[in-house]
Formats: sequence, structure tokens, C-alpha cells
Amino acid sequence: MDLITPQEIITRMNNGESLTIIDVREDEEVATGIIPGARHIPLGELPMRLSEIDERSDEIILVCRSGARSARACEYLEHMGYSGLKNMVGGMIKWYESV
Repeated sequence: MDLITPQEIITRMNNGESLTIIDVREDEEVATGIIPGARHIPLGELPMRLSEIDERSDEIILVCRSGARSARACEYLEHMGYSGLKNMVGGMIKWYESV
């Protein structure tokens, strides 16, 4: 699995790139804030909501609170045949330090 930093994401967003970002945190965590444009699919719901993830995407960025759950999400999606997966280093903890 590849890694991406919050700063890389911020730079790319500021340059106008459209990114596929999936936030796998729970509802109460997302209620405190989410990366603009990210899709919220809690980790436990991922198997039932695969149809919401475009498998043709060249890159899919997974995000959680610290990076652990999103790493599991990357592993699961890779097992399901998805490619271009990236785990955001440090999760939303590092995101808030970067913005």
C-alpha cells in the first residue's frame, strides 16, 4: 500500500485536482469534520458499500483518525481487486495539524 501525506493532499487540492477520498471513520468522528469532497463510508460498512467506490479510479485515498483503520481498508480493497490505493499518513490527527 502506498502512503500519502496530508500536505500532499492539500497541495493537490489547492492546485484544483479532483481527488477520490474515502473517510472510514465512524459517524460521530466525521461529525467533527471531514476533508472537503471526501466520501464517508465507515470501515464496518465497506463490504456492503463497494458499489459506491469507482474501481476504475486511478487513485483512491483512504482516511481515518490516525491511519490504522484506513490501512485495514486499503488492505481489504486491495484484496477485492482495487488498485491505486493510498493511506493518508497520520490520519485526521495530522490533517488538522497541516491545515
